[in-house]
Amino acid sequence: MRNAMLRSLLLIVGFAFWAGAAQAQDMRVAVVDLDQAINSTDQGKKAREEIQQKQKAAEAQLKPLYEKGKSLAEEIQNKRFALSEEALRQKQLDLAEIQSDLRAKGAELEGQFKVDYERIVGPLRQKLLQIVTEVGKEQGYSMVLERGTPGLIYAKETLDITDQVVQRFNKKG
Repeated sequence: MRNAMLRSLLLIVGFAFWAGAAQAQDMRVAVVDLDQAINSTDQGKKAREEIQQKQKAAEAQLKPLYEKGKSLAEEIQNKRFALSEEALRQKQLDLAEIQSDLRAKGAELEGQFKVDYERIVGPLRQKLLQIVTEVGKEQGYSMVLERGTPGLIYAKETLDITDQVVQRFNKKG
């Protein structure tokens, strides 16, 4: 608790010092939305399509297992009183196994999706960061903040360089 308060106090003092120093200099700040930039570039649109195809393929792998579980759950519900105790218990065990398989397969596919996403989007993000740095230096910005990061609550639209970054990215290919 004390450490958190001390860190907060140091952060506030540091920010106040930084703000005072920033006023002494001519400070220019820009904002960029990297997610919007990725989705707006030609390569980003292709990447989004590839990711959506992979997501649909993953859903297609899960659907038969889901349908099998749903069907068995309905059968258990409808025949609960007609089945013998042993048959009901066996169907419940079968359903539990299907649910376990579904969770395991879902986790496996989610992990693979994250790997695929990073493989596809990671290089685009790195290239965009390089372009953001170029634009920031060329236009004399002291700093470029990413929209949506903690601490950034509001930024004027005139500070947003996302469109410039997208245009340069598409030109470079």
